[in-house]
Amino acid sequence: MKISISIEAMLGMTWPLWKQMVPELESMGFATIFRSDHFPLGVPGVTDALELITSLTYLAEHTSRVDFGSMVAPISVRDPVMLARQAMSLNDLSGGRMILGVGSGWQEAEHTTFGYKLGSLKTRFDRLAEGLEVITGLVRSPQPVDFEGKFYTLQQARLLPRPQQPTRILVGGSGPKRTLPLVARFADLWNCMSSVAAFRDLSARLDQLLVNEGRQPGDVKRTVMIPIIVWRTQQEFDQMMDMLRLKPFFSGASNEEVAKRNAAMNGIMGTPEQVIEGMQAYADAGVDEFIIQWSNLTDWNGLEILAKNVLPHYA
Repeated sequence: MKISISIEAMLGMTWPLWKQMVPELESMGFATIFRSDHFPLGVPGVTDALELITSLTYLAEHTSRVDFGSMVAPISVRDPVMLARQAMSLNDLSGGRMILGVGSGWQEAEHTTFGYKLGSLKTRFDRLAEGLEVITGLVRSPQPVDFEGKFYTLQQARLLPRPQQPTRILVGGSGPKRTLPLVARFADLWNCMSSVAAFRDLSARLDQLLVNEGRQPGDVKRTVMIPIIVWRTQQEFDQMMDMLRLKPFFSGASNEEVAKRNAAMNGIMGTPEQVIEGMQAYADAGVDEFIIQWSNLTDWNGLEILAKNVLPHYA
């Protein structure tokens, strides 16, 4: 199982911090560096949220090994034609290391604040389905593409230059009625934030949907994104809790409440040995890539613990 990391950049990411973080994460041995794609949250004390595409362009130029991508770009905000073009360019620039993660969009506040129409749940998924058809048509077909939909239209559209390596598409979500059929139809990778038991059920459902689409279960790599809180000593635990309580989601929470909120997100919390045990359960369930959701952007000690005490277990 590959071990990767997703940086929740809307929680205070700046250029100086990103420039410091990129080489550190690659040297630590993560397989992929993903990035969230949100506007500033508007939470007091948290105003910085570095833009996705420009930050990935910097990463592509300042790394040589690690894969990277979006987790995930909301089609409600990102134009699919331009998103496909940017992803192909980043893939070409990096020698095939870009992964374009796409989702429907969900956070109502940022859409209202910046004037984007999120729409009903049905609208979101109808738009996502069309957006994925546009994106996959443009990135996978060397021939001009025509498409006529409710949201998007293409007329003999073709993006050049074409990267030497195919641009991989990731679809995030766990809905069995709308999301998984879209994964089966369009995706190279699937991501969810589910418990081990839920992942097993959803993965089995995806296998059948892939067969129905004339594909093989192995055609789509399975990934999960799970929050991790890790420490080695009591002192590190105390420091970790004090740091977490400064963050919006855990503001003012007791140790017990931090654990409860982390568990509600299917998070894993504990010593390196406990973290490895929790991650191994996903590996045994068939997960190809475990993505650590990292929200505490300046927790360098936690990253060091992962690099020294967790990642070598899967090297």
